[in-house]
Amino acid sequence: MASLVPPQGPPRWDHTPEEVVQLTKQAITQTKAISDQVAALPPATCNFETVFLPLANADAEFEAITEPLAFYQNVATSKELRDASTQAEQLQRDFSVEESMRLDVFQAKLAAEKNLRDSGAFEKLTSEQQRLVEKMVLDGRRAGLALPEEEREILMALKKELSQVTVEFMKNFNEEDGHITFTRGELEGVPEDVISGYTKRNEADKEVYDVTFKTPDIFPVFRFAVNPKTRQIAYDAFEARLEVNVPLLERALDLRRRIAAMLGYKTWADYVTEVKMAKTGDAAQTFVDELEAKLRPTGIKEREALLSLKKEEHEKRKPLTKIYDSILPDFFSVNRYYDRLFIEKTLNLDDSLVKEYFPVSVVVPTILSIYQALLGVKFVEITGEKKDVWHPEVQQFAVWEKGAEDASGFVGYCYLDLFPRAAKYSHAAVWGLLPGYQLPSGKRHFPLTAMVANLAKPTPERPALMRHDDVTTFFHEMGHVFHGLLSRTRYARFHGTSVARDFVEAPSQMLENWCWEPRVLEKMSSHYERQEPLSTDLIAKIIKSRYVNVGLFYLRQLFFAKFDLKVHTDKEPTDYTKLWNEMRETISLVKGGTPQPGQGTFGHIVGGYDAGYYGYTYSLVFAADMYRTVFKQDPLSPALGKLYRDKILLPGGSRDEVESLKVRCTASGKGCQGESILILYAQDFLGRPPNSDAFLEEIFGPSPTSNL
Repeated sequence: MASLVPPQGPPRWDHTPEEVVQLTKQAITQTKAISDQVAALPPATCNFETVFLPLANADAEFEAITEPLAFYQNVATSKELRDASTQAEQLQRDFSVEESMRLDVFQAKLAAEKNLRDSGAFEKLTSEQQRLVEKMVLDGRRAGLALPEEEREILMALKKELSQVTVEFMKNFNEEDGHITFTRGELEGVPEDVISGYTKRNEADKEVYDVTFKTPDIFPVFRFAVNPKTRQIAYDAFEARLEVNVPLLERALDLRRRIAAMLGYKTWADYVTEVKMAKTGDAAQTFVDELEAKLRPTGIKEREALLSLKKEEHEKRKPLTKIYDSILPDFFSVNRYYDRLFIEKTLNLDDSLVKEYFPVSVVVPTILSIYQALLGVKFVEITGEKKDVWHPEVQQFAVWEKGAEDASGFVGYCYLDLFPRAAKYSHAAVWGLLPGYQLPSGKRHFPLTAMVANLAKPTPERPALMRHDDVTTFFHEMGHVFHGLLSRTRYARFHGTSVARDFVEAPSQMLENWCWEPRVLEKMSSHYERQEPLSTDLIAKIIKSRYVNVGLFYLRQLFFAKFDLKVHTDKEPTDYTKLWNEMRETISLVKGGTPQPGQGTFGHIVGGYDAGYYGYTYSLVFAADMYRTVFKQDPLSPALGKLYRDKILLPGGSRDEVESLKVRCTASGKGCQGESILILYAQDFLGRPPNSDAFLEEIFGPSPTSNL
């Protein structure tokens, strides 16, 4: 297999800042020329081949050129290159707004659709071609092209400003490079291998440590620092680290309200959810309200247990002081600390010990091997002179079908950028940098996916180690990688994760279950010194820890979801810092110290999940059902992996997640109810319509309580 040559070369990663902007402008010019040609067609000549196909091909080529160029802003070490990439994305976004508002192109689409339907040609199109027609026409209607010209001009200006605001918000998010400083005494309890990775310096005749806000640095302070003042100071700084984004978010929300009103929608949430599974903002709100009501009693019980532990801890360390309060401070700053203590006390499970069994050098290749065996593919790392990446730490892979003998077995490319560095995107995410689709020549254009993460780096004492949470996150993100690689659609528009936003997380969430299976845990663990897998006893304890304080965990997720929905359904602006802190206390059952502008750190709200954060929990209903029904019997079965690949990954967004007999999936124990929706992906995979039984049983156990 090593001698196989991919039929498509990878993109280059040595662009200069000038090239990034120049190539983006060229792509804009080329794409606009196609639109101009379509717009000039006489109505009688408008059909699928003259309108929809050239526009779809132009969009695909535009994406393939511009997405890698816009990606530099998340990973490049050069500020000039990041700035050029940000400028390129702004050019791309502005052009997309202009294209979406072209009435002449929309009229050509309408004429083509009418001609297709009147002639009977529409019925002869494939289902994916029919979907392409319907979606491209719907784009124009949702863009506001039915408005008078004067209003269209105002709308286009508002959309462009919104685009500029969101780009600036995310630029601040990506380039945040702050830190907080502590003495060694203030860091008491934080593991030595973590502290050895902090920058140490002298300040006012004392030795201090700079703790960045990157996950591997700051989270151990939340979890291990025994001094509650240290934890609270760290969390307040963490929450306030992007205060610069507060006015940007306020402006974005104001622009969204105005745009939604101009388009005739009650709220921005209604506009966004129209093309999702929920369909309306009210349906999304009902889902989170119902789930909160069910989780609240569980969360209250868990809070009381943690409060009791907190009181015990303070009485043991010092006389009870004003630090103890009847309501826990925030989840991150204190709950993570007591959550860890609770697990250690009730399960005798030491998170630091577990981490020793998950060295990055073992976990990453093992997870890749699990996916390869499950889904029938092979990763071949590109090294030496052939390797072309944006940073030396990045791994580059060519992905092939298992047993491939020639170029026909090529799948695509995958890049892994796993360790933190200055000005790099600070969380874990996957970018589909190249879509898979059919070229006009009939040949295949192959996809490229890139995972960006921030795993702990090696220290002088230890190799790079992963907490079990990190392992689960990596497994989840690799699910997105394979959704991008193994989708096989004709049109780029439907490739990979181009599904409804409130379904897109379900495949990866389903795959997280592998990280709680005994066979898988044993397979991907190896103590960094003894090279021994996790013991049966440790594995059992890890599995038991999965649903410890699950009520508080999901209530925190619902806080984010409900804040997101509220700011996108309210008709008037408000003090969003006050709202953020009040909703956190009310929903999460926890409060912090001095209110901080945490909404400035909420990247999802401008990063494509606006009025959509509820989808993380909404999609868990499908994830739990798919796993229990299909994979639980044999998680490592290649036959079941093929079923998953064929039924869930391969179609991408080329067919509806819903069929017309529509049902709203709610958090109620009755599963899917309302207007009757059949989820095609899940139904095809499950052999029946999905329900919420598995999800509810995961949280509350197999014996439903009376309030269900």
